[in-house]
Amino acid sequence: MKSKKGYLLSLLSILLVVFLSGCENMVVFNPQGPVAKSIMDLINWSIVFMVIICLVVFGLFGFIVWKYRATSENKDYEPPEEHGSTLLEIIWTVIPFLIIIALTIPTVKTIYAIEEVPKNYKDKDPVVINVTSADWKWIFSYPEEGIETVNYVNIPAGVPVEFKLTSAGTMQSFWIPALAGQKYTMYGAETDLYVVADNPGNYLGQNTSFNGRGYAEMQFDVEAKTQEDYDKWVDEVKDTAPKLSEDKYKEILKPTHLGRMTFSNTHLEWIDHGKGGDSNYYLNPELYEVHDYPGRTFTDEYKKLKESDGGEHDEH
Repeated sequence: MKSKKGYLLSLLSILLVVFLSGCENMVVFNPQGPVAKSIMDLINWSIVFMVIICLVVFGLFGFIVWKYRATSENKDYEPPEEHGSTLLEIIWTVIPFLIIIALTIPTVKTIYAIEEVPKNYKDKDPVVINVTSADWKWIFSYPEEGIETVNYVNIPAGVPVEFKLTSAGTMQSFWIPALAGQKYTMYGAETDLYVVADNPGNYLGQNTSFNGRGYAEMQFDVEAKTQEDYDKWVDEVKDTAPKLSEDKYKEILKPTHLGRMTFSNTHLEWIDHGKGGDSNYYLNPELYEVHDYPGRTFTDEYKKLKESDGGEHDEH
């Protein structure tokens, strides 16, 4: 009997070590900003609450199995008639509702809270950065500074940042685990995501939505700088970075992997994908044949579009 208990304790210890070692790589449990901390607190509350529920349920299960096990003393036991018991039916109906309410209230409060500038930073004007996703890269436009970057974004630490998210094509998922939760980017729509980095540092962002063979490498770097270093970087980009042309921007939007790129102007000068409308001339389906699976419906719709305008495809 002792050997069995020893094996069980050893197994539990191994599982605990494996779980805790895995947590070292779980960035969401090491938040670097108030938004990510709010999300972590919600996750922790949910985990603790569900663990308590599991302990109670399995504890009651073990107690009932042991107490009402078959023995020589109760071999003539006749179970009571409990069909139609109003009290029991109320109990097993109310308890799940209470569990749902206990999980819903903090979830709703957190969701609404992170939709605004964090309360300790409301006295600071947020830095506005437009984010445009494209297969398979991220484009960051600074409308106030008049600069644009590809696959990396610099932000000032200790200052709220408002990301305005949209897509130049397929729907994607924007996520910076250490700083905030994820939000989708969609063509013709714009969503907001507030982020604050408490301290200077480098953080990884990525796309978590499957949208072709290149999505797994669709990552970007977030560098939180001191305000002084951030201002210096903005001035340097304005003075030294090349201008972005419309033709160059169309080239960037093609389904490819790219490295870092920096420009001293933004594509917002001639197109804002979040507004939709006639700007869908950037969504050329023929480019997506490099996915190996162009899709019959997508191709048929494109053919109908070409037929409707007399066989001509307006590039502008």
